[in-house]
Amino acid sequence: MQEPPSTQSLIDQKLIRSGEKDRLKEYLRQRLIDCGWRDQMKAYAKDIVMSRPHESMNVEDIVQEVSGKGRAVVPDSVKADLLLRVRKILQDQEA
Repeated sequence: MQEPPSTQSLIDQKLIRSGEKDRLKEYLRQRLIDCGWRDQMKAYAKDIVMSRPHESMNVEDIVQEVSGKGRAVVPDSVKADLLLRVRKILQDQEA
């Protein structure tokens, strides 16, 4: 028997069908640039590359480390704003 889709999965499907997911991704990308997050992550990745011996580096390890740090340092205001936008979109779709 197949499990019912998760709430996150249902929301994702609604956003994709309405075309809002791409707009939200673009909005998030711009907000992260505006708040300096992107530059912060570029500098962090550069520090990782410069601080390790080249023989022991691989792209997957760097991406994993930067991704973990990146998620952790997204400003709370950006997260809250995005959540409000998603809620509003879903409410508007229900109406």
